[in-house]
Amino acid sequence: MSFDFSTPYSSARLPVFARNIVSTSHPLAAQAGLRMMQQGGNAVDAAIAAAAAMTIVEPVSNGLGSDAFCILWDGEKLHGLNASGPAPQAWTPEYFHQKYGKDSVNPPKRGWDSVTVPGAVSSWVAMSERFGKLPFADLMAPAIEIAERGYLVPVVVQQKWDAATPLLQSLPGFAESFLPWGRAPNVGELFQFKAAAKGLKAIAETKGRAFYEGEIAEALVRFSDLHGGALTLKDLSQYRPEWVEPIAQNYRGYTLHEIPPNGQGIAALIALGILENFDLASLKVDGVDSQHLQIEAMKLAFADVYRYVADPKHMEVTPAQMLDTAYLKSRAQLIDMKKAQDFKAGNPVKGGTIYLTTADENGMMVSFIQSNFMGFGSGVVEPTFGVSLQNRGFGFSTDAKGLNPANLVAPGKRPFQTIIPAFLTQNGQPVMSYGVMGGNMQPQGHMQTLVRMLDYGQNPQAACDAPRWRYNTGMSINVEANMDSSTVQGLNDLGHDLEVINDSYQDFGAGQFIWRMGDPKVQGYLAASDPRRDGQAAGF
Repeated sequence: MSFDFSTPYSSARLPVFARNIVSTSHPLAAQAGLRMMQQGGNAVDAAIAAAAAMTIVEPVSNGLGSDAFCILWDGEKLHGLNASGPAPQAWTPEYFHQKYGKDSVNPPKRGWDSVTVPGAVSSWVAMSERFGKLPFADLMAPAIEIAERGYLVPVVVQQKWDAATPLLQSLPGFAESFLPWGRAPNVGELFQFKAAAKGLKAIAETKGRAFYEGEIAEALVRFSDLHGGALTLKDLSQYRPEWVEPIAQNYRGYTLHEIPPNGQGIAALIALGILENFDLASLKVDGVDSQHLQIEAMKLAFADVYRYVADPKHMEVTPAQMLDTAYLKSRAQLIDMKKAQDFKAGNPVKGGTIYLTTADENGMMVSFIQSNFMGFGSGVVEPTFGVSLQNRGFGFSTDAKGLNPANLVAPGKRPFQTIIPAFLTQNGQPVMSYGVMGGNMQPQGHMQTLVRMLDYGQNPQAACDAPRWRYNTGMSINVEANMDSSTVQGLNDLGHDLEVINDSYQDFGAGQFIWRMGDPKVQGYLAASDPRRDGQAAGF
């Protein structure tokens, strides 16, 4: 691939070239990953160390109680890991209707009844056991040091921390853990998280067992019982992450790989499969027609995803049916170049998140994502071990007559998930590990940045810096303030309801990209990191 290395957008950030590389949304996490490689570790070791560090330096997005997903190239083939946790055994529609009323259609957004079994720690252990080189305890060392000594809170993290405080300060353990001065920390203020250091030490010493069947598990269940939750020791001890086969979609001679449902990665594949029917390269990269086509393709994709995607054991259709070439061509034919539309689901049946990526000179590449979901997630923090818990249970439905009956809450069932890593190959060989953060922005970011690279030859940093749009529901689209005003007006003229947003972190996510430039021992990699957060790509 021949990239254009001009800088057409406002960011002055340049790509990083190296043979061993880590790209994250916080510099201290990038350094933690590089430290593992310098100690003789590989890209998996680096990813785990960076992920553990991210639970400390970006608690507004993830924690020890997160879920996680990974796609990795081991040097010969791709592997997918689904480390999203299931519902506690007590969860049924009746459980929620009795507690929150018969008219409730989802579990609550916050509190213990939004918490499913956390999977992130299990992902670290599974990756280390299968592909790592260094002792597991070594991988936790940088995060433990940061938690004990503290770090100065950066600008973007502080903004989200401060915004979440009024919403979450009364939830169990939140103020004790994250408001040590009775408020959110200020920019540049030292934040120490000694409880999480204690938790990380227990995880390191037991290779994760303490979290699922030892002292951390016992503390989580006690805290759940104290505050009316349903989590049990059996829920935790029986949980295992799942190695899965990634699903894929060909596009412009390359292949994009995503984790299969219960995640929304299939949305990016559907949208690209629709766009494959159009000649985007003939259209102006930031012009109205190109952006309109991408928006409409994404809307069509989400219409099907929200209708059908759930725990795969309960889905009415298969991913293969949703990605069928003829079906996607029929969906593409619904797009009208002269007007925006509010699409409904088709019938494919025939008859607060952090993302990081690492790569090493031996060819291993890791695409990894972990998240507490809505910022601090449930807002619940077990205070003894600093376990900040996700709120993925909110992704379930409690209404059997809802849009997607397959996503109805049930014991041991996984909810619809938003976090998705991505991986690009060509002719069966690795090309790029990448991801974009931010709820339903993730598949939209996967598609928009890939179109810029493959259709328009923009280098990964330029594709990362370019203005983005975000589809919400119906005709509602948010766009970044730096999008060309004539394009904004043209899209509105087609019937899109565009709102220009200045807060890019909240609405448009952030991404990390590593593109393989050739032989990793010779040419190495190109890495890009997103200016929408305190992104950092570093290597040697």
